[in-house]
Amino acid sequence: MSGYNDLSRIRTLRAVVFLIFGAIVLRLAYIQLIDTRYKDMAQRNVLHPVTLYPARGEVYDRNGEFLVQSRECYDFMVVYKDLPRSGFDTLRICSILGITPEKLERELRNARMRPRAPRRILSFVPKEAKLLLDECNLRGFYTVYRTERQYPRKIGGNLLGYVGEVSPEMLKRYPDYNAGDYIGLTGVEAAYEDVLKGRNGLRIEEIDTHGAIKGSYMDGAFDTLPEHGKSIVCTIDARLQLFAEELMRGKVGAAVAIEPSTGEILMMVSSPTYDPDELVGRQRGNNYMKMLYNKRQPLFNRAVRAKYPPGSTFKLVQGLIGLQEGVLKPTDMYPCHSGYRSGRVRVKCHEHSSPLNLYFAVSTSCNAYFCYVFRNILDNPKYGSVKEGFDVWKEYVESFGFGRNLDTDFLGEGDGYVPDRQFYDKRYRGSWNSLTVLSLAIGQGELGCTPLQMANLAAIIANRGYYYIPHIVRSVEGQDSLDRRFYEKHYTKVDPKYFEPIVEGMWRGVNVDGTSRWAALPGYDVCGKTGTAQNPHGKDHSTFLSFAPRENPRIAISVYVENAGFGASMALPIASLLEEFYLTGEVKRQYMLDYVRNKEVYYPNYDK
Repeated sequence: MSGYNDLSRIRTLRAVVFLIFGAIVLRLAYIQLIDTRYKDMAQRNVLHPVTLYPARGEVYDRNGEFLVQSRECYDFMVVYKDLPRSGFDTLRICSILGITPEKLERELRNARMRPRAPRRILSFVPKEAKLLLDECNLRGFYTVYRTERQYPRKIGGNLLGYVGEVSPEMLKRYPDYNAGDYIGLTGVEAAYEDVLKGRNGLRIEEIDTHGAIKGSYMDGAFDTLPEHGKSIVCTIDARLQLFAEELMRGKVGAAVAIEPSTGEILMMVSSPTYDPDELVGRQRGNNYMKMLYNKRQPLFNRAVRAKYPPGSTFKLVQGLIGLQEGVLKPTDMYPCHSGYRSGRVRVKCHEHSSPLNLYFAVSTSCNAYFCYVFRNILDNPKYGSVKEGFDVWKEYVESFGFGRNLDTDFLGEGDGYVPDRQFYDKRYRGSWNSLTVLSLAIGQGELGCTPLQMANLAAIIANRGYYYIPHIVRSVEGQDSLDRRFYEKHYTKVDPKYFEPIVEGMWRGVNVDGTSRWAALPGYDVCGKTGTAQNPHGKDHSTFLSFAPRENPRIAISVYVENAGFGASMALPIASLLEEFYLTGEVKRQYMLDYVRNKEVYYPNYDK
């Protein structure tokens, strides 16, 4: 019996041994044939992948001048496990890089947490410093080539935008990017990121047992070259942009100019602006925080995002709707006795002759005249009620590009605001009429427009009823054309024939007897309309809308200056100087230039 038990134990032990041996064989086979983890770990001891960053594409103005370029710089990297045990010259490294020993030590402690992973110690290392580091032959440290942006003209901060490193949150949204990559964050840099960014390359370096680089693995068989970003040509005229920024300096507001025949944006200024070079390099973070907490918000692009009341410039839209709806003829006369009155409602107006027709009402910017026109539109008996008339009015206004996004190629474009009947039903509990919303007649009340939308209105009138979608890029390297939407005409709901009386009034306002006479340029038949937008927080805002010449116009422009008073006091001379500079190539009216430069504007909204 005992022999049987001994035999059973031997068999059991033998089975256990076979099982253990079989498990070992299977594990070895799995490791050698299937699992590549240990092979990869071994290769990482001798192979070092290095990302090769491409240069971003250049940006030119419409005349071929550089707006944005890329210049050579480097990232200073470390792989902690490769650092020599005998130490290295800390002070030498810090001296070359211009950093403190404390910062270097802090970065090395962070690198120690993942000793095999490359870690960036410092970005934006200039080429001169890189050459000095190469002479030191520092084991464990290396440099990675990349580029940084530079702005030769130092203009268009909000327009061109800036580039920054992708954040962890962005990496979740953009899986094609890796930590350490840079991405356009605002402006043209963001809008055309896919074109400008290029494509990363890869170099696999072979390292010996001492950490020295022997060269590319297998003579570069697995290396890929970076692909340079494509260049783009902007619609911007750099000289006009520079001059506009000079004229808007010390003021809060925006100026936008469009070529009516194409929709190309010739100039786009948001003021205050900033030197785009301030958001490049090691001081970028500090400069960004200063701008972020600046009360005048230089990072806020007022040209496409601000929501301003258009003021008297909006009377042009009221006149066009009235003509189309048949409730107004150019010869219709209305009285103005220092304003419009109906019951207890009064809208003030400046002194001028009365009664007056449409031409004179446009040229002199009569408030009373357009109050009559607006009420006639809403109270039109062919509609069942004032609310139905209001719905029709709103459709007309939206056809001019207000209250909605224009679908430009510029990210962050605002919609502005045009109220609907539901808004007033809620505010007045359903009980309201044309007199209740009378402030809309003169571009006040709840209306909100971006300076880009107002410049587009100037282009619409210049074209007698249609516009091309405003856009900031003229061409892209390697592409025959832009998106087809930029070549399509977008028509308003107003027939072209009704634009002529409005154009005539604008022309008279500049060249005969109106509020815009300071904008006259002999030989160029400038057409313009002043606007004074009421501001409950301080002095009124100054705005001006214009195009020139009257026939075959080359430029349509809108200028908006906060807290600057009448339209003719500040917005008009700025717009007129810009038109003169663009149309003639120079400015001869030195008296007007001195006036704009020396005129002080008080900002109660920002200077508290």
